[in-house]
Amino acid sequence: MKIIAHNMFKCKIVEIQKGAVNGIVKIDLGNDVVITSSITNTAIEELGLEVGKEASAIVKTSNVMVGVE
Repeated sequence: MKIIAHNMFKCKIVEIQKGAVNGIVKIDLGNDVVITSSITNTAIEELGLEVGKEASAIVKTSNVMVGVE
């Protein structure tokens, strides 16, 4: 796989929750850092995502939101 992304991290899938159309995939980056991604159930199936499988997390910074109370 070749892509232009500077924020790509090797990770391990720790949880998958499928919904009616989309699923939530939790991925462990190490050092107790877990992030979530919302993707379609079709994408989960086509990528063959399973708990325990290694994957790459690709973060597009223009889509990261930060908030405070």
